[in-house]
Amino acid sequence: MLYDIAIVGSGFAGSLMAMICHRLGRSVILLERGKHPRFTIGESSTPLTNLLLEELALRYDLPAIAPLAKWGTWQASYPDVTCGLKRGFSFFHHVLGQPDQDDREHQLLVAASPNDRIADTHWYRPEFDHLFVKEAQKLGIEYLEEAELSQVSQCEDEVRLSGPGLDIRARFVIDASGPRGFLHRALGLPELRVPDMPQTQALYSHFTGVGLYGDAAETPPYPIDAAAVHHVFDGGWIWVLQFNNGVTSAGVAATSEAAERLRLQDGESAWDNLLARMPRVRAQFAVARKTRPFTYVPHLSFRSGVTSGKRWVMLPSAAGFVDPLLSTGFAMTLLGVSRLAEVIATDWGTQAFSCQVRNVAERSDAELLAAGRLIGSLYRSMGRFPVFASVSLLYFTAVIYSETVRRLGKPELAQTFLLHDDAYFGARCREFYGRVDWAESKAFCDEIVRAIEPLNLAGLGDARRRNWYPVEARDLYESAFKVGATEREISALLERAGFQ
Repeated sequence: MLYDIAIVGSGFAGSLMAMICHRLGRSVILLERGKHPRFTIGESSTPLTNLLLEELALRYDLPAIAPLAKWGTWQASYPDVTCGLKRGFSFFHHVLGQPDQDDREHQLLVAASPNDRIADTHWYRPEFDHLFVKEAQKLGIEYLEEAELSQVSQCEDEVRLSGPGLDIRARFVIDASGPRGFLHRALGLPELRVPDMPQTQALYSHFTGVGLYGDAAETPPYPIDAAAVHHVFDGGWIWVLQFNNGVTSAGVAATSEAAERLRLQDGESAWDNLLARMPRVRAQFAVARKTRPFTYVPHLSFRSGVTSGKRWVMLPSAAGFVDPLLSTGFAMTLLGVSRLAEVIATDWGTQAFSCQVRNVAERSDAELLAAGRLIGSLYRSMGRFPVFASVSLLYFTAVIYSETVRRLGKPELAQTFLLHDDAYFGARCREFYGRVDWAESKAFCDEIVRAIEPLNLAGLGDARRRNWYPVEARDLYESAFKVGATEREISALLERAGFQ
């Protein structure tokens, strides 16, 4: 059989792409090297991610997927599918080997929702991805797991994917198999460094018995552990994501220089030694037990030198990866899915198709580079927390603005991730990134606050909030003119979003 589209990789992105292609009338086969449920990393969603997921579910008539965009609807529709409550981003600065500091100058809390009902989530990927695969199968999509593909051959009219006992023919192939995945290996494609991003390594596992980090001296805008928790130190950071089944995802990412000092390659002993130098984190993990062996990744970031061809394309998740910091990967992947779906819907079977696919791949690569510039700057400032926190505000300004204009029905105001091609904001961000290494903390931070003001919809940088930023409706009302909206339009937006 000759399929219209073969999709390699059945994580949430590959399965979602398969469902969309099916809705567009294409014949699809979904191929998986492993077997669900299976462990994978990448677990924390964001407001922009969830909005994109909701938009795709509504546009392509996927009602089973839509409830996954919010904590409240997820719990109502899929109470047996594990996830974690994510109310925001929590950052705590540490100096390794010294007592932890509780003052707010060494913290950054950015809320993402005003209540649990419309909060974001951490995706427990074994169950989350499996749910997507099962929904694809319910639609009638052919699914083949434990498919060991090893070769790809192309001719004018089709692509052939082969392996032991397999010979799959398709007019077009979409690679959703992750960094250094199937097409990158099978086609022998070059690998490029992510510019402006240091070489980084990672060590991680899942745990049970992890406690809470602890109460703040003052009442925070959300429970500090109901978040993507980041413990930042010079050269690296620890993440802690708690799920509602008692499992916690935790790990460390660090520059190669810091990773070598910490001996991350030693696995569990390196993790124990790192926690021993961070008293409150060590107390949180005092009785924790790992549920699986530690995974050590010696080269974290990745960028494929070629990401599309005449009859194939990589989704952003296969084309490249920067770092888990700030959870940028999901949003970039869903933007790529949305754009590719649009091309399949409008240009399939036309002479313009290959060119439009190439344009989608190039836009995704440009967003990968933008994320690399941002995250590389954050790594270079991890030892100077005021600078780190201020650079982080560039990210939050961009994504809050992007989410808001999309909810207002004005996506043309934010067409790219991080607004990297915006004539004003993109240029200012690149300027700040270039100055991070020698930035004088106070002056540099004040300049960033002034620079974000034209797009700042959430009171970011307001000194009175002392690094804790709640979600407040008044911020959006007071900033409505920045997005060309009336008070009535803002009220309607908040009602649609379930704010009240």
